[in-house]
Amino acid sequence: MVNQGNIIHHVKENVGWIKINRPNALNALSFEMIQRLYQVLEEWKNDDTVAFVCLEGEGDKALCAGGDVKVLYDLRESNVKEYAFNFFSTEYRMNMTMHTYPKPILVYMNGFVMGGGVGISIGATHRIVTEKTKWAMPEMNIGLYPDVGGSYFLNKMPGHIGRYLALTSKPINAADALYIGAADYYINSDAWESIKQAIGERKWSIELVDHELGQLIEKFKQAPSAPSKLAALQNDIDKHFGHERMEDIIKSLEISTEKGDAWAGEIKNILLANSPTSLKVTLKQLIEGKHKSMVDCFKMELELSLNFMESHDFYEGVRAVLVDKDRSPKWSPDVLEKVKDEVVDTFFTYEWKEGKNPL
Repeated sequence: MVNQGNIIHHVKENVGWIKINRPNALNALSFEMIQRLYQVLEEWKNDDTVAFVCLEGEGDKALCAGGDVKVLYDLRESNVKEYAFNFFSTEYRMNMTMHTYPKPILVYMNGFVMGGGVGISIGATHRIVTEKTKWAMPEMNIGLYPDVGGSYFLNKMPGHIGRYLALTSKPINAADALYIGAADYYINSDAWESIKQAIGERKWSIELVDHELGQLIEKFKQAPSAPSKLAALQNDIDKHFGHERMEDIIKSLEISTEKGDAWAGEIKNILLANSPTSLKVTLKQLIEGKHKSMVDCFKMELELSLNFMESHDFYEGVRAVLVDKDRSPKWSPDVLEKVKDEVVDTFFTYEWKEGKNPL
């Protein structure tokens, strides 16, 4: 077994095993971890001794709770742009590699699967959730936007659920993850060791692995204990989040709230507590991403991420949630009406020194 920092990996019986080993930080991904994970996936891509890849997180609390963005906050007065470019460009290349990987990737999505954790699971072929799964794109909480391919995969979800999850950052459970297409199988978490044992007891052939791996997991598959709440909310979500302007989404929710709809009132309040700039940029991001290829979505996101490194709200959001932890961000501008379309548009243009986007 090879231990490279917080990424543990080895090959046994034609299976490439990877464990994200940073449980004290809920397996949050540092730049070094992203580099190593990407490197291992690339090495195994054309390795005939690896039939498929199995990815899990150390401990029972998280696959991965996201990228380690606090480092970006700490570098805000120095070389944040250079670090951010290396961090995000490597992370997005790794994400794209997983979406297009020539071999099956099994991901065990137990516990927190958030942000960067979604990025390393959404493109896998065999995605397992459990009773402990808590899935979210929480970037709105820190004045950012849903990256790691969110422009692409959030648009693939039923109706306007992708917009709803992006703009509210609400966490969902296993049944919801299955409903939106972010997972494939549900098991009880106490069955995971048995699945790993069953995987280790057989010799896998590259030709038959896709079918046989699915068959093996099916033997352990169960139904979630409760149905998807998102499925029940689908019509309401589509009604409110189908609008193309944030002000119209808020207005739609307000009208329903005045008619006694408590859910609409709750969602309206969640949205109004978020960064007005992030809300408008994210809605435009998802509208733009609807007609883009996966690669073009990641290209757009690299430019967005670098532009956010110059945004007051990103640093204020990280301060409020991860540094001072007072959960009282002071957004600027502080209301949607003050965020002009011209300002939103600036997040979508970036001047590359080399003349073109490197992704």
